[in-house]
Amino acid sequence: MTTPSLLILPGDGIGPEVMSQVRRIIDWFGDKRGLAFDVSEDLVGGAAYDVHGTPLTDETMERAQAADAVLLGAVGGPKYDDLDFSVKPERGLLRLRKEMDLYANLRPAQCFDALADFSSLKRDVVAGLDIVIVRELTSGIYFGEPRGIFQEGNERVGINTQRYTESEIERVARSAFELARRRSNRVCSMEKANVMESGILWREVVQKVHDEDYPDVELSHMYADAGAMQLCRWPKQFDVIVTDNLFGDLLSDAAAMLTGSLGMLPSASIGAPMANGRPKALYEPVHGSAPDIAGQGKANPIACILSFAMALRYSFDQGDEAERLEAAVEKVLADGARTADLLGEEGKTPVSTTVMGDLVLEALDSSL
Repeated sequence: MTTPSLLILPGDGIGPEVMSQVRRIIDWFGDKRGLAFDVSEDLVGGAAYDVHGTPLTDETMERAQAADAVLLGAVGGPKYDDLDFSVKPERGLLRLRKEMDLYANLRPAQCFDALADFSSLKRDVVAGLDIVIVRELTSGIYFGEPRGIFQEGNERVGINTQRYTESEIERVARSAFELARRRSNRVCSMEKANVMESGILWREVVQKVHDEDYPDVELSHMYADAGAMQLCRWPKQFDVIVTDNLFGDLLSDAAAMLTGSLGMLPSASIGAPMANGRPKALYEPVHGSAPDIAGQGKANPIACILSFAMALRYSFDQGDEAERLEAAVEKVLADGARTADLLGEEGKTPVSTTVMGDLVLEALDSSL
């Protein structure tokens, strides 16, 4: 049996620090659970630009295409602000998403009980929250043509085009329905069918896919602005939300803050199945490169660790082991461990990035 491959791209800022803790977790699963991975590492973002003059080389792109999964740390930083747009660190990430055709972005919003008081909403509203937003990632208004800034008469006009094909909507809808079957079997599709033709098409296609292939999944429809309101009012009414690129961008960040800390959350970007049946996939924490604390041992590795848990579940069919890792993280937080970004309780002393990794490993040991 071929050992599954995992390409690690630590990136910039705190990326290498948090990824070093994930490497320890990966080694633990190999040593203690017999889950071996063919792990390789390469450069992306500013780190790649510093060495190669480009945020992603063709060779690294080829390695990403061939890997069973890609795990990315973070990209960017003020050091690269004055670079030409074509070689900014973020272009490396965007190239990965585009050329791997990663069309479904999975953004979990899970509120650990130990962190419920960090949310700006009341504890009873967010405690136990566990939802996933499935965002279409490769089409919509961010990619539609025509686009640009043009001169019309005496003034300039900015144009972006919201464009979706039936096939683009269908494939992300299928991703949401398949995910729902692993969870509570409920999907809410969000668009603006009341004012946008693309929203009308979105609703029709999602309903058609449901009726033909997923009648066992409960489907509801909601306008995206009403959905934003309901996320703030009572988010636990949802399980899986599927929506387009623009609305998904907004709703997923709003949902993330319900949990109390954007820096605690993982994400997955999923594409079409490869020859071995596994989907192309890239996993990354939601947080940025945090250059202000890079190298200080303050970075929270939890989001990156949970991104590996998502890889275990969605790329390697190891749902039980993903739950083991998630439970270990929850235990560490319940026991009171906090990095500097999560301080807020009197008497708490922040732990370092490495110590947080130590504690997760100890919790994993105790699960055996």
